[in-house]
Amino acid sequence: MTNTLFSVLRKPLVLNILTKNIGQASIYAQDIRNLYSMSALGLDGFEHQQQRLKLQISSIGDKFKEKMSESVSVESKNMIFTEDLKNMIHIAETDQDVGLVVAMLKKYNKQNKSLRFGNYIFGPVVLRMLYLHNKSDLAIECFRSEELSGLFDQYVSFQILLDLLYENGTFKELLEMFEIIVEKQLEGHKYPKNVVVLAMAACYKLNNQESLNYALNLWSRLNESGHQPMRRATTFCACLAVNQGKPDIALEILCSARNQNYTTVRNIRVAALADIGRLEDVLPILKNVVSADLQQGQQVHTFNRDVIERIEKAVSKSDNPELTLEFNRLKQIFEKQGHINNTTLNEQLCLEIQKPPTNTGEPYARVDFRQNYQSRGQQNYNNNHFQQPRRQRGRRFQQKPGLEELV
Repeated sequence: MTNTLFSVLRKPLVLNILTKNIGQASIYAQDIRNLYSMSALGLDGFEHQQQRLKLQISSIGDKFKEKMSESVSVESKNMIFTEDLKNMIHIAETDQDVGLVVAMLKKYNKQNKSLRFGNYIFGPVVLRMLYLHNKSDLAIECFRSEELSGLFDQYVSFQILLDLLYENGTFKELLEMFEIIVEKQLEGHKYPKNVVVLAMAACYKLNNQESLNYALNLWSRLNESGHQPMRRATTFCACLAVNQGKPDIALEILCSARNQNYTTVRNIRVAALADIGRLEDVLPILKNVVSADLQQGQQVHTFNRDVIERIEKAVSKSDNPELTLEFNRLKQIFEKQGHINNTTLNEQLCLEIQKPPTNTGEPYARVDFRQNYQSRGQQNYNNNHFQQPRRQRGRRFQQKPGLEELV
């Protein structure tokens, strides 16, 4: 590890990350979009259930809402029942309806726990509702509310919340929520993998020196805890370092990637090498891609066009005729054999994550997977009724965090 990397990692944690430099020049555009797909967050199944319930109670929907409003009034002694709250969440259409859901949820959480006979887990469902209504501020308020304490302590709830903040471009707030999640250490697990990915994605989108300092500090904390980040988190962090003029740090970070030949890892590596003038190390990587394709006959390995252009500029600045001749020869081969991808590295790096892992490497991973609504919708609707398994059962799903790269 370089001295530069050591010096950066030893800086104090930066929480007040500035956003004024987001628009600064960078080789990668900073567009904003959701990171996890609807199916990965269970939103498609939630919408399916919304439609089903609205059809079922279309004739009594207004009366039901009136009754629920009465139940949350100060003078009312009526209980909030699990089924009523669940139904209200799914039929909420207006801001007033969403406010009623939150009021019901608070009263529900105040009720004596001994009176709750159901095992329904509301955290992910409520956050899916807030996600589809694009209520990011309210989602933060609910997550931090003492009146709702404990209701959102599920890995999938963390993921839905942070993805909502990511989609709205509120990256500073995302990192603040991330620190709260880390402090919770749910079931002793400090750094949920999907949550780490979203935190690194926020740093990448902020794209300034402060966010790089935060990302490297987080990277240091992950290493100290024995957590190996998923590939997407690794590439976000490394690409941010390249954007901020720290290619040497990017190369150190990429060393931890399990698949060194994965497309985004390979592209960031050659971009970083070009930036520090090590073109003699870039050309062998380019040649190896051609050789690998010719020998194995497998899928063509590609480089992003913006990365090739970056290398070309570095070659031109080197004023080395032999190097220029060899690069031009390789570029012609790339163009002819389809080794150049017109998608930018940023676009490829920020592609939606389509499916949740079948094993997240986190305690009780199976529960979180079963809580997620899937594209089949109805058949998975009742998944939220499952209790978390006893610790003895959960152990067989526990692994050291980060043993598998699934994104």
